[in-house]
Amino acid sequence: MKYFFLAEGWTYNRIWERGGIWDENSWRRKPHIQSLPLGMIENNQVLWLNEVEDNIIMVEVIPVNENAKLSNNIGQVVLKRLIDSDQVIKTLTNAQQIFKS
Repeated sequence: MKYFFLAEGWTYNRIWERGGIWDENSWRRKPHIQSLPLGMIENNQVLWLNEVEDNIIMVEVIPVNENAKLSNNIGQVVLKRLIDSDQVIKTLTNAQQIFKS
């Protein structure tokens, strides 16, 4: 498995695998992406841990609501690089606060 942290108020959109954007017709299924009941606070922002299958190499995330999409925040779409379990542990170790939902 691979992992990424997703800020509260954001969701995933497009998914990339080695051949390009995930194609449900070719794979005959949706990609495995699951939000885990573990979060952290970093720079006063709530981030939730998500896991994805090994075939996924990158995830595009976007704001959930229209107000966030129209705001002047840096970037309206973010590409998330995936991390392994050792990097998750290191990130959680350095977090301001860790919590379970």
